[in-house]
This record gives sequence, C-alpha cells and structure tokens, in this order.
Amino acid sequence: MNDNLMKKILNCDLCVIGGGLSGSFAALSAARHGAKVVLMQDRPMLGGNASSEIRMWVRGAKGTFNRETGLISELEERNIHGNPNLVHSLFDATLYDMLRENRNITLLLNTSCLDAEVEDGRILSVTGWQTTTYTFYTVKASLFMDCSGDSILAPLTGAEYRHGREGRGEYGETLAPETADRHTMGMSIILAARETDAPVPFTPPGFANVYPDDSCFAGDVGASVHAQLRNHKIATSGANLWWVELGGEGDSIHDADRLRDELLAAIYGVWDHIKNRGDHGMENWELEWVGFLPGKRESRRYVGDYVMTEADVISGGHFEDEIAYGGWPMDDHNPYGMRKNERMNIPSVMIPVKEPYGIPLRCLYSKNVENLMFAGRNISVTHAALSSTRVMATCALLGQAAGTAAAVAIGYGIGPRETAREHFREVQELLMDDGVFLPHLKREPSDLTKSAALNLSAQERAVLLNGCERPRTAPGENGICQKIGDRLCFSFDTPQQIDALRLQLDPDFERMSISDNKKMRVFAMKLHTGKDFKPVRVASTIVKSFAVFADGREVARVQDNFRSLVTVPLSVRAKEICVEWIATNGAREVRLFSADLLKG
Repeated sequence: MNDNLMKKILNCDLCVIGGGLSGSFAALSAARHGAKVVLMQDRPMLGGNASSEIRMWVRGAKGTFNRETGLISELEERNIHGNPNLVHSLFDATLYDMLRENRNITLLLNTSCLDAEVEDGRILSVTGWQTTTYTFYTVKASLFMDCSGDSILAPLTGAEYRHGREGRGEYGETLAPETADRHTMGMSIILAARETDAPVPFTPPGFANVYPDDSCFAGDVGASVHAQLRNHKIATSGANLWWVELGGEGDSIHDADRLRDELLAAIYGVWDHIKNRGDHGMENWELEWVGFLPGKRESRRYVGDYVMTEADVISGGHFEDEIAYGGWPMDDHNPYGMRKNERMNIPSVMIPVKEPYGIPLRCLYSKNVENLMFAGRNISVTHAALSSTRVMATCALLGQAAGTAAAVAIGYGIGPRETAREHFREVQELLMDDGVFLPHLKREPSDLTKSAALNLSAQERAVLLNGCERPRTAPGENGICQKIGDRLCFSFDTPQQIDALRLQLDPDFERMSISDNKKMRVFAMKLHTGKDFKPVRVASTIVKSFAVFADGREVARVQDNFRSLVTVPLSVRAKEICVEWIATNGAREVRLFSADLLKG
C-alpha cells in the first residue's frame, strides 16, 4: 500500500460486507440486540437490487397470509407513511435512516472489500478501499458476515463455495441439468417510464439494439405449463422487463462491465421497439430512467453445515433450527437470457411452492471458516433451491435472522456453529419477538401475560394468546376485534413490574386499503407511473392512536402510529394495565393478533 494514502483501523463485534436488504437488516438486527457493527458497502447507497440504482421489485412468499414481516415490513410501513408517492430516492433515504438512527452501526459506504487476513481458519480482519475519501479501512471483528451477493470473502478467505448448477444425480433435483455446469441465472437492467398527456417521441442512442417486431421476444407457453414469456406491456401495474437478462452462460462477476454494455444496448432497444416499432399504445409515454448497474440473481454460493435442495423447498423445509422461510416459486431463469429468443427458449420456468418452507440456521455460516456467516442470495443452497430463496423479501428475512444469530453468538462469546447447535431456540424467540413469522413455530406469550386475567371471553383470550400473529387461511383468523373506545385490560391480584407493552396489530394482509394499484399491493414500490397511479396509504387496519393506563392513570399515549408491531415502554408497577383504542387509520374496528406485557 502507498504510505501517502490514508489508513484507518476500526474495531467492532460484527463486520457485515454488503448493504443490500440482507446486509442492511443483518447489521440493524445485530445492532438492535446490542452488537457493535461496521457495515461495508461498495455502493453510495443501501438497498442493493431494491435501491434506486437498480429498482427491482421486492418479492417474496406467495400467498395472501404468507407475506414477510419483521424489518422488511417495518421498512415498507415507514416508506408508505413518509413516501406515499413512492419516490425511489425517498425509499433509499428511508432505509438509510433506519440504520443511521442506530448508534451501534458504523456505515462505510463507497467502500469495496479487497483483502482479508485469515489465521487457522478464522478471519482476523478485512480491508476495504473507500473511493470517496481515498482511505483504506481495516476492520477487526469477532464475527464477519458476507452479504455481498457475490461472496467476496470466499476467494479472500478460502471459504468453501459453489458456482453453477449441480448435476441431476447429485441431489436428484428435477430442475438440475443432467451434467453439472458453470451456468447461472443472468443479470438484468430495467427502465422506468411515465405516462404524459401528449405524444412523446423517442430517438434511440446509436448503441441500442434493433428489435423490428415481437418475434424478437418469442416464447412458447406450450414449452412448459409454468413458462414465463417476454411481456413488454408497460403500465403502472405492468411489466418491469425483468427478462432483459444476460450473462448466465458466462461469468457474471468478471464479465460484469461487458455484460452491462450489452444490457444497455438491449434495454434501450426494447424501449425503441415499444415506442417506434409496432402499435403498443405507448405514444404518450416517456422514458424516465434507465439503470446503469445490472441487478444480479446468482454467482457464488457458500457451503455451510447444511445445503438446502429442491426437495427441502418442495417438502416445506421442516427444520428444528428454522430461522427464516421462503415461498417464491422455484423460478429458474434461462442462463442464455436474451441470447436465445427462439420459441422454445423461454426466459424462465416457474414451479409453484405449495407452502412456505423453513430455512435452517445451518445454511447461514461457513463449513470451514469458523467465524464467517452469510445471508442473501449466497447462502448454502443448490442452484435449484436458490431459484426460490434468492428473492429480496426472503433475503431480508435471512439478513435479520443472521444478524440476530450473530448477536446471540457475540453475547455468549461463541461461534455461529455453536449458536446453531446450542442456542437456536433463543434465536427463534428473539426473531418472533421482533415480529418475524416462522411458519412451523408459534410465539410464546410472556409468563406475565399468561398469569393475567383479561376482560375477554375465554375464546377471545385463547385466540389472543395462541402464538400465531396472523391469519393462515382466512381474514380475521387468529385475531380478536374490538371497537374504538373499547379497553383491553390485564389484571393481577398483586402489583406487578411491567416494563413494556407489545402489540401486534393487523397490517392488512389483503392489502386493499394500502393501494389501488395491483403492483403496489404486492410491495409498496413503484417503477412505471401511469396516469392511474394513486398514492399508497397507511393500512386502514393499523391503530393510529391509543392510550395505556396503569391502575386508572394514563402512563402512555401513542399518536399518529403507522406501524403494525408496536412496543410501548412503560416501567410501572400496577395491578391493572388497560389499553384504550382511540382511532384507527380508517378501519371501523380494531383487529389485534396479540397483546403482551413484558418484564425486563
């Protein structure tokens, strides 16, 4: 290193490499549980594929009542409240604010990890180069976590990893090719368009490809019952051109810049086709934005103590150490992408997943580097399983789980393997307390809550304390309803120390009160803006204001609430705690999935 360049050393408990949703939530979860965290991110912003640099839609488990909660729902609820027009830069700012407000997190943006010091199978430090300050940062930590997507710490530390598709014989996977190869899913560049009141001409740049007619995007749904076609119907709730994809048959890491150039030619050519070559009804639409940073789907995957397979995804993934879940279809993209547009070369085949499947903690740490964890699209899975686990809402859950497990490991002074063997139940309990749904587990109410008398019927009490904090098959299931002005009261024979009240409100899993636009009901992000776009709204089912009383005295009042999971600090001794509902965000009644009194 040149001695004239600045060099700095940072010490922390956990160093996270990569600031997409998985890395951001890993850092935030660990920090909220007391760990000192340094997050090293090679981009100027957080969010990865969801950021304003790439703008891929966040997607996750299919099914009305299977949507992800925890930090990913907190991000969405904050964004809906503060950014109803879904301006993408404000989405970046919302995520940035969540991390910046936590003093346990040190952010190193624009910092690319380039070296690691390893001794006896243990990482001692990593070094990154911050392009904006011309500074080398060396970070020393007890635990390191790779959420970079490309698994940069694998070649730097000697951690075992895989790249490409397993052969069918290795795990008996139907999605696997007969013979193993280096092929992956490719990467995409997408665009954003806006509808105007008058025709808008478009002149393509000289490097743009020319696609004369729709046969250039050929596909044949007969090739597979679950085939995905190259849909280029742009609208507020229309296509996002995910299929403008290349690079799966090559090297999406080392060929990334060349592939970006090819993708730019392709995406501008597709827009030229939409505007100028055929009647697509897009005369009044203008090009608003084109990404210059491709969004990746797959590259290196670490090998952990367990490798999840297609069979685990299909069977529901019943693991004792379940810490996250998936539910997106097995969505296997053609590695050739747009290079093969023949009728039988469809861009993707999707095999639906019948139920949410669990993901074990054993998939989130290295098999051979003792203090290395990972989360995101690089976890320990086969290519076939990755085709489902790679989507961002699932990666968000993985990040939160990994960060929580890291905090537990740091608290005990042990490694991730020992945490997975000896303390996985503690990790699960912390995740569920933080609002994460684990499909094969139920959250246990506190002993304090279970010992209280409630002013509810026996049936209502049983529902409120059943540990399932969402519907599973029908609206209203696992919740109780109360009217505005009603009180929910917990009573004891003798005064009790009560430090907090935790409420799990209804976030409107059906999403109808959140948006009039179909795409925004899946996740509140906007790409294209038609004249039919309507600002999103805080879910009407979320309680907007309520008051808490201890032995008849008001001790807390919450106003302008937009969060579905609310924890109210109390620190009181009382024989009775009552919650009075004052207003919702529009619903006629209060729907409550759990209410818990906490001590300590």
